[in-house]
Amino acid sequence: MIQAKKQLSSEAIPPVDEPSAAVAYQSMKERVHQRLVSSLDLASIERVDDPAVREEVERLSRQIIKESGNLTPGTCAQLYKDLQDELFRLGPLEKFLSDPAVSDILVNGPNEVYIERNGKLTKTRTVFADEKHLVRIIQRVVGSVGRRIDRSCPLVDARLPDGSRVNAVLPPLSLDGPKLSIRRFVPSHFNLDVLCACGSMTRNMSSFLQAAVEARISILFSGGTGAGKTTLLSALAGAIPHSERLVTIEDSAELVLQHPHVVRMETRPSNQEGSGEYTVRDLVRNSLRMRPDRIIVGEVRGAEAIDMIQAMNTGHEGSMTTVHANGTKDALARLELMMAMARIDLPTATVREFIAQGIPLVVHLARMRDGMRRITRISEYVSDGKGNIEVQDVFRFVSEGVSDQGEVLGHFESARRLPNCLDKIREQGVALESSVFTSVKGGQ
Repeated sequence: MIQAKKQLSSEAIPPVDEPSAAVAYQSMKERVHQRLVSSLDLASIERVDDPAVREEVERLSRQIIKESGNLTPGTCAQLYKDLQDELFRLGPLEKFLSDPAVSDILVNGPNEVYIERNGKLTKTRTVFADEKHLVRIIQRVVGSVGRRIDRSCPLVDARLPDGSRVNAVLPPLSLDGPKLSIRRFVPSHFNLDVLCACGSMTRNMSSFLQAAVEARISILFSGGTGAGKTTLLSALAGAIPHSERLVTIEDSAELVLQHPHVVRMETRPSNQEGSGEYTVRDLVRNSLRMRPDRIIVGEVRGAEAIDMIQAMNTGHEGSMTTVHANGTKDALARLELMMAMARIDLPTATVREFIAQGIPLVVHLARMRDGMRRITRISEYVSDGKGNIEVQDVFRFVSEGVSDQGEVLGHFESARRLPNCLDKIREQGVALESSVFTSVKGGQ
């Protein structure tokens, strides 16, 4: 049982005043919170799963709120709920973490909290009492994964137990106060049918990509942050035969593959002594000794690109990865740059040939201004054998402007040409009609 450390004060807490109601409420809650904390045996609070501990915290919370005076029943009820969030969860951010439609939580300061919901970024009315309040919540977030953050260690990048990614920065690295970014992990329930139904692609595009996966054609997914690369990769992985063994490698585990034989690996940063780091490249190299049929790298960012493409060229066809890029041509340039980071002295022509043979297919995705995520291009990397690579479109999205409601208008169309990889698809015994590529509107 929690023991009260001292007699509760009967000091009244003033009611919330307009117009600064949100800030005033947070300040009031902070004062109530401090009174509650000062009245508790803090060692016992750590036993939050103990029913006796919970019961005593509830009793003290209600007592302090009652003694605060001048509060409406509605304010008392809200204050009680918020106190539980302050003590055991993440305070003002808790309501966003319990909302499945919220994908990102971005805190720029105590009075500036943004969220992304359904692809649209909006500023909320949520505030913290002050910077100390915000820092306390940040410390609770990073503390939940065994990390610490303070002025001597002002930056943390980590994965929460539910798979969400958190990045926190304190002064002196952040010049104007503490910052917190949480990219929530929400298990994807999207499959190819759902992606077609919501307008991310057409049935013909889906049929082609599914056939490419079944035929063990390696695919690169490119796009910006939040464009839907991981979602599409996860959906397409459902087309991989269940007889195959997959190895996934990620910086922060996000992929949820509906496949019976998946080996998941995640990188590890160095410890405080500067040792114990395992990079994506380390894990890609190790995965080759694990007898994978396909290797899926969540994102290539550096020298690991050469190991990944080499694996695709030496018996691990049908592997997949993602890259941050602005288009299919830009993705090719990014791969060339990352391979150069491996410090392997190869002629440019050889590097390009290596890429074209390893990753013949690239899918570019974009998040439109209306929040919709679409495939904007499916292209092939075609080498002429002399070090030149041509990027040939198979399907593309053609924009037609914006409606009065802010919706991006447009249609998908095929390039009305048969892709080079069609021969391999048919050689592997995968059925795919040529009409998929000759329909101008791409089979809406």
